[in-house]
Amino acid sequence: MIIMGIDPGLTSTGYGVIEKRGTRLRALGFGAVTTSSRDDLSARLEEIYRRVKELITEYRPDLVVVEELFFNTNARSAMVVGEARGGIILAAAHCGVPVEEYTPLQVKQALVGQGRADKRQVEYMVRALLGLEEGVGSSHASDALALAICHAHREKLERRLGGRSPRRRGERRGEG
Repeated sequence: MIIMGIDPGLTSTGYGVIEKRGTRLRALGFGAVTTSSRDDLSARLEEIYRRVKELITEYRPDLVVVEELFFNTNARSAMVVGEARGGIILAAAHCGVPVEEYTPLQVKQALVGQGRADKRQVEYMVRALLGLEEGVGSSHASDALALAICHAHREKLERRLGGRSPRRRGERRGEG
């Protein structure tokens, strides 16, 4: 299975592609799509959409995993990230690739074992789990790889549970 993780952002959208064979994970590629703050919003969103579509065409993932929107104190930046997410999800839909979403908390728990992990801990685990000798080079690319790994681990857990999906925080029995 090929899984593409995407960490959305207007200035830098990280991507990471892994291959899962059995219990082995291997990085196929990672990096970032960057846009210039000198360009208007519509041009930047179009660039993200176009480049993500190209990456999906190049890597042919079975699934795209996108970070769920996290609202912090800055509503404006959350809205802009939401707009970038929309372009990413649309690109996946146009390519016929399903999309899954995970919160930053779920990703940190899957990789590090606790939700308060910092970026250094996440990148360390990404490198360790994928056997990467060098650093990933961008926290956005590292976060994207972490999203893909999170899904690979969740899929393994679902198989162990006999096809039942583990409940997400806040879900009630019989829902979701």
